[in-house]
Amino acid sequence: AVVKLLLGTGKVDVDSRNGYGQTPLSNAAEKGHEAVVKLLLGTGKVDVDSKDNYGQTPLSRAAGGGHEAVVKLLSKDGDGLIAKLLK
Repeated sequence: AVVKLLLGTGKVDVDSRNGYGQTPLSNAAEKGHEAVVKLLLGTGKVDVDSKDNYGQTPLSRAAGGGHEAVVKLLSKDGDGLIAKLLK
């Protein structure tokens, strides 16, 4: 609810980065926060393929954490092959 409220202000830089180069999308993906990932993707303003200081993308962070639902949201793989490989 807080994320939705903040995004609704239109004053949030959805691609801001922390000291490790991670965006809010990367952090949400890494932690498996599916609802937050959906909200961020819904803005149409996030760079889904952004890399942090370690070369990791939101997709690789989600996959590394075993978060299948988030992997499906972030992958351009319509058949969910990446998510299947995580099982």
